[in-house]
Amino acid sequence: MTLANGRHYLAIPGPSVMPDRVLNAMHRAAPNIYEGELVEMMPGIVADLKAIARTTAQCAIYISNGHGAWEAALSNVVSPGDRVLVLATGRFAYGWSEVASSLGAECDIIDYGKRAPIDMAQVAEALAADTDHRIKAVMAVQVDTSTSVRSDIAALRTTMDDAGHPALLMVDCIASLACDDFRMDEWGVDVMVAACQKGLMVPPGLGFVFFNDKADRVRETVKRVSHYWDWRPRGFEEPGALWRYFDGTAPTHHLYGLRASLDMIGEEGFENVLDRHATLARAIWAAFETWGRDGPLELNIKDRALRSHAVTSLRIGAPYGDQLRDWTIANAGVTLGIGLGMVEANDRGTAGFFRVGHMGHVNAHMVLGMLSSIDAGLKALGIPHGKGALDAASTVCAAAAKSR
Repeated sequence: MTLANGRHYLAIPGPSVMPDRVLNAMHRAAPNIYEGELVEMMPGIVADLKAIARTTAQCAIYISNGHGAWEAALSNVVSPGDRVLVLATGRFAYGWSEVASSLGAECDIIDYGKRAPIDMAQVAEALAADTDHRIKAVMAVQVDTSTSVRSDIAALRTTMDDAGHPALLMVDCIASLACDDFRMDEWGVDVMVAACQKGLMVPPGLGFVFFNDKADRVRETVKRVSHYWDWRPRGFEEPGALWRYFDGTAPTHHLYGLRASLDMIGEEGFENVLDRHATLARAIWAAFETWGRDGPLELNIKDRALRSHAVTSLRIGAPYGDQLRDWTIANAGVTLGIGLGMVEANDRGTAGFFRVGHMGHVNAHMVLGMLSSIDAGLKALGIPHGKGALDAASTVCAAAAKSR
């Protein structure tokens, strides 16, 4: 007998839980890509994506995952020999830098470790030292999915402006878009990359690059932009001309799913979506902080103001991380995320760490059920932990509902 039978809950930081409404929208016959419904709905999709990014900039959509969006963005602004400043707050800034290096860029990396956000003083020092303005772009990740740290992008823009440096500000919002607040135009971001499989609740397959006029002017300096990754036909082409916009056959069923997800976000109200993520994150933190009072469990990011509302990274010590993940899968039907990028992986993953994704299509009963499953696992495995975690989490949810 197992208590895991029934609908499984994938509580990892992407791909996130896919709503039935999105999946049902995709479950249909192939549409005409030259005229009709799909063509007519494309301008609205682009407009709604821009509203979520809070921008009037251009939006290019690619058939890709987030790594493809990384390469698309860099391919339009970086040539071999160009220099970029990479601000690493976890594994994924390194991943983006690897793409930049493969395109021939020289990457200066400032590593802030695995428990801290971007240090603006260090950024200012690096920019001040670049007196000939060789640095073409500053690359940062708003929320690193491995560490769950959230960096202050508005402060980064201010730091660059105060230094009088002309570099582009490029930001990875793959984990954070539609979960954590992001304001592309207000914060002065020149290029932003995202993907569909996290806060946007669509199966992996769509990458997004938002770029402003300053970034497009930089494109003029690039020695060669590959045909597929060129953002101009996608950003400036009428999105209804799908065969030109997507450089070939459109990702038809993903677009239907994306339309459904954008409708769900619009019906809930975008500010309400952000508030829901913030509240559920606080409930999760309350539980983990309580468990951590008596035992090895510890939130990777101590300061609540620096934590993502989309993912939480935990330290518990080997072998408890893998043991707890195995137990919740086998006995509760809940999959927790591996501790990606926290230490060198063994043949099972990172045994002393795990992560919880709480992005996109999540609500109180899903989060509280996941926390109850972890609580049962801690007890079953005899892992020391503080008492009262579930009460702490449910109190957060109760208070939020009462204040409406």
